Amino acid sequence: NLNNALIRSEIMSLYTHQVTSYKNIAAGKNIVVFTGTASGKSLCYNIPVIDDLLSDQKKTALYLFPTKALSQDQYQKLNSILGNLPPSIDAPSIAMYDGDTPTDARRKIRDRARIVFSNPDMLHAGILPYHMLWDRFFSGLSYVVLDEAHYYRGVFGSHVANLIRRMKRILSHYN
Repeated sequence: NLNNALIRSEIMSLYTHQVTSYKNIAAGKNIVVFTGTASGKSLCYNIPVIDDLLSDQKKTALYLFPTKALSQDQYQKLNSILGNLPPSIDAPSIAMYDGDTPTDARRKIRDRARIVFSNPDMLHAGILPYHMLWDRFFSGLSYVVLDEAHYYRGVFGSHVANLIRRMKRILSHYN
């Protein structure tokens, strides 16, 4: 189960902010987490997302990161936790979908991935304009994670806010 996977990932206990985040997300609330560097913010969303996706095979999640390096780092961390789940558990598939994703891999990601790592530019240029190709993913979309919120300010922040509004309109089409 997830608890054992966390222990195998050397996560023996959770901080208060991680437990509070889990409870709020499990209750269907949106959250914003402000804590210091290396305080385990990613577990605030990874644990409830994994837990929920394990219980419902149709649910999906979109993780957006402002930089490629951060995206790669978080992808590896999540992959490590998922890799520690017992083989008998059907772990949600994760994939990186950005400008470097090979064209032949993009269809497989749209058709199979349950957690997609991307960035605002790819959301704007490569996902939302082709939402009809993402119908399976968008129909199950239960979580959108915007990591490193302090990056989303000024003109870039306005751009991302409009992207989220646009995505919400598209998602209403998929209920």
